Amino acid sequence: MPGKSTVTVHADRDVHPSRAVAPPIYQTATFSAQDAETFAQVAVESRGKDFYTRFGNPNHAQVAAVVAELEGTEAAMVTASGMAALTTAVLALVSAGDHVIGQKSTYGGTASVLQNLLPRLGVSTTLVDQTDPEAFEQALTPTTRLILVESPSNPLLQITDLRAVADLARAHDVLTLADNTFATPLNQRPADFGIDLVMHSATKYLNGHSDVSAGVLAGPAQTLHRIWDVGLLTGATLGPIDAWLLLRGIRTLPLRVPRHNANGQALAEALHDHPAVSRVYYPGLATHPQHKLAADQMSGFGGVLGVEFTGGFEMADAFLGRLRYPRRSASLGGVESLAVHPASMWRGMLSEDQIAEAVPPGLVRLAAGTEDTADLVADALAAADAVLAETTAA
Repeated sequence: MPGKSTVTVHADRDVHPSRAVAPPIYQTATFSAQDAETFAQVAVESRGKDFYTRFGNPNHAQVAAVVAELEGTEAAMVTASGMAALTTAVLALVSAGDHVIGQKSTYGGTASVLQNLLPRLGVSTTLVDQTDPEAFEQALTPTTRLILVESPSNPLLQITDLRAVADLARAHDVLTLADNTFATPLNQRPADFGIDLVMHSATKYLNGHSDVSAGVLAGPAQTLHRIWDVGLLTGATLGPIDAWLLLRGIRTLPLRVPRHNANGQALAEALHDHPAVSRVYYPGLATHPQHKLAADQMSGFGGVLGVEFTGGFEMADAFLGRLRYPRRSASLGGVESLAVHPASMWRGMLSEDQIAEAVPPGLVRLAAGTEDTADLVADALAAADAVLAETTAA
């Protein structure tokens, strides 16, 4: 098999052949057919590329080809956002009366789907401690149809034993879906551990430039066909230009991820012993309680870390205001560093009680970009020094 850099550049070459070196943008809502037989065929083709853009588009197919090969899956599909990928998949795979298992530590949008949306649709849910593989088994019921995992988790960077969950689910004929956004297929491939479906908020690392909202799902073609059928009804269609930009971003993923990994590791190590910091959440640290599991599953630990400050909500907020390079902004995975206060950001997604259970009030999520490592470390240490001095003076 070719290397990952080669895959990102060439895996889509035969999807929609063209003499253009840079793929064209197929900015069209619909496509013509030469005859009735051809028209009838393309109208029912799963995840097609030349019937109607809600059904599929050449730019969609090109991205899907690259992601599927990177993740080591049979097929892939694109959606308008990461949340569109998640909700479309869940709606396709479960029905009223079914049961879904999720994690206590997970992205706020995912938590809202599990705690707010699915119960309204008659689907029961159980959230478990992802660090305990036995918790997933204890949560199983005769009606469990899906297990949702996220590793590393957002924003506490907890690790899920992917192989243990996949083996358990397969033994009970339950599907598994892993959010691989934080890891990327460069650092981790859930399908290698037996996970059925892999999703990404492609807005993040896959695109890498903070200029596209997109989602992807990768897995068996038959399962993706079920999800695609529901996607036709929800209409969460990725625009052709966004798909083209996403493909352009993926081309450089193997060049960007090593720098994200290096910057994340350097920031975690620099802040770990700072007196203003009570804890750093980063699986690349030897002090992380699941470091060995992370090292077994991952080839790199990513650019995202959680930093919990001794002064709680106020100190965390003050730290963000002192940073020079990371901008106070949602999202992650772009070439520029971003930082956010989850306890503030998730107020629109979860209740105050749910937020208090999910994240410490003094936690800052730092997403290291591709800037020079020394500059990011010096900036973070200076900001931490400043908030510590302010607290001491007060």
